[in-house]
Amino acid sequence: MFRRQSGFSLIEIVVAIAVVGILASIAYPTYTSSVRKTRRAEAEAELVNRAQQMERYFSANATYVGGFVGNPPAGYTLTATNVTATGYTLRATRTVDEKASQLDDQCGDLTFTSTGVRGIVNQNSGLTANDCW
Repeated sequence: MFRRQSGFSLIEIVVAIAVVGILASIAYPTYTSSVRKTRRAEAEAELVNRAQQMERYFSANATYVGGFVGNPPAGYTLTATNVTATGYTLRATRTVDEKASQLDDQCGDLTFTSTGVRGIVNQNSGLTANDCW
């Protein structure tokens, strides 16, 4: 007499683990890429917000000096460079954190000037500012 066995065989479990591994190896890079793009969009929005803040400060004080207050988005630090009475450059510099390294973002660091020029620096992908903004 044959007994019917229930459960999974070792081969079935190994195949299931392999399938899950393959799916994870495809999904994780896509996830981190999406996180980087979202953070870059947040940094772009924050640069524009800080530029508006600088313009309001200039309207009230006739100088840009002293008008920058940074509140960095995740994955970036914000700085104001070349701040003079008549101009400035805002820069979002990529950082590393626990979820996804912005250092791997192909667009590099983002810049925004008092004249509205959008730029990128420290990138090695051949992309232009129009590609990244």
